[in-house]
Amino acid sequence: MPALTSFVPTLVGVGLLVAVSIAVLWAYRAPHRFAPALAILRGVIQLAILSFILTGVITNPWWVSLALVVMFLVAAVTAARRLEWSWQRFGVVAATMALGIMVAATIVFSTGAIALTPRFALAIGGIVIGNSMTIATLAGRRFAEATYDHWEEVEGWLALGATKRESTLGLARNAVYSALIPSTDQTKTTGLVALPGAFVGAIFGGLSPFEAGRFQIVVLASIMAAGSITAVVLISVLAPVKVRPAVLR
Repeated sequence: MPALTSFVPTLVGVGLLVAVSIAVLWAYRAPHRFAPALAILRGVIQLAILSFILTGVITNPWWVSLALVVMFLVAAVTAARRLEWSWQRFGVVAATMALGIMVAATIVFSTGAIALTPRFALAIGGIVIGNSMTIATLAGRRFAEATYDHWEEVEGWLALGATKRESTLGLARNAVYSALIPSTDQTKTTGLVALPGAFVGAIFGGLSPFEAGRFQIVVLASIMAAGSITAVVLISVLAPVKVRPAVLR
């Protein structure tokens, strides 16, 4: 266990970064100006707890499985809350995320692209779950916003005899595309704009740059596959709207 004093520079640096975030948002009078600071504080607490727990269980498949289940449930709840919370909405989000994640994980581990060990399962699973949550949130919010903004167009299609699904098909497809833009850009610019976290983490974990690169590309491909399935299936379920959706906060 590192000495407590070794964390002092980290705490100072993080504190200054948080202060800069608050100061900039406060000066611009942006709403929810403390949100980034609270998010960092929450992240620090969660990572500290997770680090303490995983220190002794990272090689135990049962504890790693439990950790992944908890991560998934938190991710699904978070995405569902962003899309106007209801238990039905949570069920839809959780099911679509689970489908995408399971397909990606099955391909990765069944082909031997990455060895199925607790350590790798936790690493890839955590990254893919987090990105699937973001993609589900972006897809759902983009579709709701586009449908709200173009409701007269949707009603026009319905008046011409189109089905509920047909009336929003263009909006649904654009929502899927928009949700995948961050992941697509991240994949296209890997190694050119920034070094991705999985690559850096793998190197610090002792892998050679070549092995770290192989691990990273598998992670990126998994994110794209899981995210594509999640976005398409989620929007396919949400697309047949009956009434104009509410404005999401």
